[in-house]
Amino acid sequence: MTFKNQLSKVTLASTLIASSLLGAVQPSFASISDQNEAQSQDTVAAYGNTKNPKNVIFMVGDGMGPSFNTAYRYFKDNPDTKEMESTVFDDYIIGTQRTYSDDPEDNVTDSAAAGTALSTGHKTYNGAIGVDTQKQSLETVLERAKKVGKSTGLVSTAEVTDATPAVYASHVDDRDKKNEIAQQYYDNQNVDVILGGGAKYFGSENNNLNQKFKKAGYDVVTSKDALSQAKGNKVLGLFSDKNMPLQIDAPQDDPSLTEMQDAALKRLSQNDKGFFLMVEGASIDKAAHANDVTGVMSEMDGFASAFDSAMAYAKQHPDTLVVATADHSTGGFSIGKDDKYKWDPKPIQNMKHSGQWMTDQIANGKDVSETINAGYGSALPAKTMKAIEKEAKKLSKINKEDEKYDAQRQKLQDAIQKSINDQSLTGWTSYGHTGVDANTYGYGPGLDAFRGNIENTDNAKNIFDFYNQEGQKQ
Repeated sequence: MTFKNQLSKVTLASTLIASSLLGAVQPSFASISDQNEAQSQDTVAAYGNTKNPKNVIFMVGDGMGPSFNTAYRYFKDNPDTKEMESTVFDDYIIGTQRTYSDDPEDNVTDSAAAGTALSTGHKTYNGAIGVDTQKQSLETVLERAKKVGKSTGLVSTAEVTDATPAVYASHVDDRDKKNEIAQQYYDNQNVDVILGGGAKYFGSENNNLNQKFKKAGYDVVTSKDALSQAKGNKVLGLFSDKNMPLQIDAPQDDPSLTEMQDAALKRLSQNDKGFFLMVEGASIDKAAHANDVTGVMSEMDGFASAFDSAMAYAKQHPDTLVVATADHSTGGFSIGKDDKYKWDPKPIQNMKHSGQWMTDQIANGKDVSETINAGYGSALPAKTMKAIEKEAKKLSKINKEDEKYDAQRQKLQDAIQKSINDQSLTGWTSYGHTGVDANTYGYGPGLDAFRGNIENTDNAKNIFDFYNQEGQKQ
């Protein structure tokens, strides 16, 4: 299917850029067994030990529960064929993992507890960053990678101090301590490449950490062009004050997730001892929290492009393991609702902007009609517009510091998104997380350890095992 919309244009562009940066055509997605059979003994010899990986690319689609992957298949399907085509993920599914946390009150995880499980191999309480239930620091796989001489990287479309990147390189008892997380990044300097949002935590409000990183030998960049021109192997890239914009809404000078990942790989690959790279498609979760199906599909597109590029890299480098999973599912996203046996992606494909973008514009005082027309690409029925204007008027009367502001802002976003959710027959059950298992996808040496239904803690335990075996051979 040829999508004449912004989502697919961004995906195509980022895929072409990824191919150019890697110097490779996009891979053909043969089965893992076929790929292994195709590798010659000479190729294996050239890369040394391919039983355990020298390089690990660990990818987290934050909030990407199983229904998100299924919906993405519908979204990418060619309607002119009877069979539903596979996505870039489908050939590489290897199992599922359990996502519950070790919280005294909640048995559905947040990203901090889930991330700590993924990074350290220990379950912990919701809100914990790299600490156990007694608030004691836990070693992470990234820290171990650095100890054994590997290069390390964190890439995210969220603030780089947000929960998922933070759990790999910091230790605090509360995920909201973002200034402290940023300070630990500088103090420890365990991460060679840090790319994402969150510039506010590295500026004048937090000891000008960006300047300190620069003095410590990091290239500090704030745009796609600056990232492409950076010469050093250590980079701090901060491309927005807070979270990076959703892909469908992003300005041209913002790097995509794929471009950030490829920039990281270019640098980390210089280390003969290998690397550990965590890549997070963070805003799948952030869009789902707001029940923004347009934003979700935009971010799924971005994550799929990054996964595709990582797979191309792994197929060129047989000592590289790629694992892609989710920390949890968000929003109770359902494919179909209201007793209708249908889900229609076409209205989503035709969207010009996300629900989040339209909400931000209106909340900042922009004209309601003009904003809706810009976001949907056409006018909505008068009844729908009246409902949006009603919620916008209520929001305009509430101070942003008022505790009621966020709830009313969500009511405005719900009114804005009602039309696209109804047209596509998208259902939601929550503004929070749900407790379903997460799919796991992967390719490369050591993959068997991740197969089947595993605990989320097994991801880190497996990677620690690889590093332990590597240390025994040195």
